[in-house]
Amino acid sequence: MPANDVPISELKAELFRALGNPGRIRILEQLVQGERSVGELQPLVGLESSHLSQQLGVLRRANLVLARKEGSQVFYSVRSALMADVLAAAKQLLISSLADTQSLLADLEGEPAR
Repeated sequence: MPANDVPISELKAELFRALGNPGRIRILEQLVQGERSVGELQPLVGLESSHLSQQLGVLRRANLVLARKEGSQVFYSVRSALMADVLAAAKQLLISSLADTQSLLADLEGEPAR
């Protein structure tokens, strides 16, 4: 099926599947700060070299990152600056959810035992 015939909900689901890995999130968090080589990324994201390459491949196939080769080094960057907004929105959702949970916990702890 041509890409323009795919429902937008399916395309969004594919985006979220690409984001659905903690290692890929750590990679993107580093790349929104600027272009990095694989060697620079490895200690920052805590993935073994082969796993890092695999995760970068997933992000590349999802069109979320760009690769640029310079000599024997490959440099990665985010395809769109909007990725910073996506990650920031996810962080705000988590903060909000955790705040709601803390409020509920405080309410429960304040209730008298039955």
